[in-house]
Amino acid sequence: MATIYLVRHGQASFGKENYDQLSPRGWEQGKILGRWLADKVEPGAIFGGNLQRHRETVEAIATGYGTALPGMQVLEGLNEFDHLQVVERLRPEWADKQVMARDLASFPKPAKAFQQAFEKAVARWVSGDYDHEYTETWIGFRQRVGAALDELIELAGGADVIVSTSGGPIAVIAQHLLELSDRKALEMNNVIANTSVSRILYSGPRRSLAVFNNYSHLEAENPSLVTYR
Repeated sequence: MATIYLVRHGQASFGKENYDQLSPRGWEQGKILGRWLADKVEPGAIFGGNLQRHRETVEAIATGYGTALPGMQVLEGLNEFDHLQVVERLRPEWADKQVMARDLASFPKPAKAFQQAFEKAVARWVSGDYDHEYTETWIGFRQRVGAALDELIELAGGADVIVSTSGGPIAVIAQHLLELSDRKALEMNNVIANTSVSRILYSGPRRSLAVFNNYSHLEAENPSLVTYR
């Protein structure tokens, strides 16, 4: 059986004008993962969404890997859901980033406060009660990611592949393979670490989740590099 290495992108630039770019820590996480993969994987292909943080994660992995890797093939179905829209439907005033920064700064732990708001916002989106407010519904997101998984397996042609994506797609892929509830999928999404690796074994129509959210490469080199946002 061949293996799909599902990689969550490195830490993005939370709180910065361009969230989508990797932070310096995110680049370091990717390089460490590249060194770890170099001893284990010779990918026949690399896939990713079209987000900047997906592409930069592959660039960081390639730097750590040390030898040439295949170019990343873009599958837009691997993109994350629109987390900004999801949060702003719960907190419309946060469409103004200065207001959001001011509100979060009032908490002793701003990142934790944002995570709590984010989880509440995602639960609202997933409920289906407000589908008319969102450009993409939760069900639509799940279907999009499932179609992308089918497409990349067809393109992979039975080879081992690396996939640079986000926590949301990884969580719904795991949900599908394990036949989990939406609630469990959200719980999984909340614990997926930056540059963690989840492994899917596949052969023809057979697919199984073998490993979920492995970030031992970070723990072995520098545990302080383990991040979730």
